Amino acid sequence: MAANLQRHVAASNGTLFINDVSSNTSRRFADQHKATIASPTEIVENCDVVITMLPGPQQVKTLYRDMAKAAKKNQLFIDSSTIDATTIIEASEWMSEQGAFAVDAPVSGGTGGASNGTLTFMVGAPTTPADFFSSRVEPILKPMAGKIWNCGTVGSGQTAKIANNMILGVSMIAVSEAMNLGIRSGVDSKVLTQIINSSSGRCWSSDTYNPVPGVMDGVPSARNYEGGFGVKLMNKDLGLALEAARATNSTCLMGSVAWQVYTQLSSGSETSTKDFSIVYKWLNDNFKQ
Repeated sequence: MAANLQRHVAASNGTLFINDVSSNTSRRFADQHKATIASPTEIVENCDVVITMLPGPQQVKTLYRDMAKAAKKNQLFIDSSTIDATTIIEASEWMSEQGAFAVDAPVSGGTGGASNGTLTFMVGAPTTPADFFSSRVEPILKPMAGKIWNCGTVGSGQTAKIANNMILGVSMIAVSEAMNLGIRSGVDSKVLTQIINSSSGRCWSSDTYNPVPGVMDGVPSARNYEGGFGVKLMNKDLGLALEAARATNSTCLMGSVAWQVYTQLSSGSETSTKDFSIVYKWLNDNFKQ
């Protein structure tokens, strides 16, 4: 995903510095888009705006602690990882000590949205000055975005993202169970999908990312659940949602069940490296007729 985002940034004005854990990925992108490969510290020293996307909270904490040492006044750091709100709030405080700004801007839309420049960004940013979002953040994200939402203060973008992903995890299980029920009862999978998608059960997991092989082209279920959004990432996001639920005394019954399901998938030798829609196959294989 990051390479696709970098491509849209490269097409806009300015000099692009990049860093990726994969040196091959960095080198290939740099050759294609005339970008400069640099260390995180070198990027901070040379750029007015720094955009990060990392696997989890610990990586964000480690990187932002290091970058804060070199941060400059009025420099903008945009983190598009999916993490807990507390981590980005802490990172924002570290940057604030240097006169810099850190905002959260997690994304939704998957690799397709990243490639097409149509991602949804959920932004948590400082509220002072009043035009900070519109003048500092929005122009940077526009080349990569279909929609950009101002969710409120720093951390609120992460809250919106994990709420959305909890719905996604729960709905994928629900669609998988419903499709499994219908198919085992003799209803054709494509007919059942059309019925659901023209009725009240319609959702993204049914009409855009259907988990049943043979129903849709161009989705992970059509290629043995390779690529897409990994099982372990979904499990992580559901865990973040449950942490937020505990912190706010919120009830998440279905979110808790979904987390348990994806915890099992994350430890399975045949499922742990697959797209999260493999939950359909897992349900079908593990609960035989």
